Amino acid sequence: MYKVAIIEDNQPIRDMYSLKLKNSGYEVYTATNGQEGLELLEKIRPELVLLDINMPIMNGDEMLEKLRATDWGALLKVIVLTNLSKDEAPSILRFLNVERYIVKAHYTPAQVMKIIEQVIDNMYKKHK
Repeated sequence: MYKVAIIEDNQPIRDMYSLKLKNSGYEVYTATNGQEGLELLEKIRPELVLLDINMPIMNGDEMLEKLRATDWGALLKVIVLTNLSKDEAPSILRFLNVERYIVKAHYTPAQVMKIIEQVIDNMYKKHK
């Protein structure tokens, strides 16, 4: 069973993706800000992270920069799931190796789930 972490401050969005992922057979963990997210990721070491950008306490881009500075977090698969367009996104994101950048308003939850499954399938194929 793959572990997926959702780092998202918006509770309805966090709950919706948590439920969808659990119903698809994933083990799901959540955090509400970047600081909680870093602590969670260090504990559970998931296969995939869904990461929002605008959050309280520590933004997603700052969290991702700290994550990428660790040995275990350097190669962790991350999908940014935000309402910021790529033009509005912090420029540092371009250098932090994300699998996909998804603007929430442009994708349905079903489309996001397909992208998650594609990313995990690609990880599995590389390990065969």
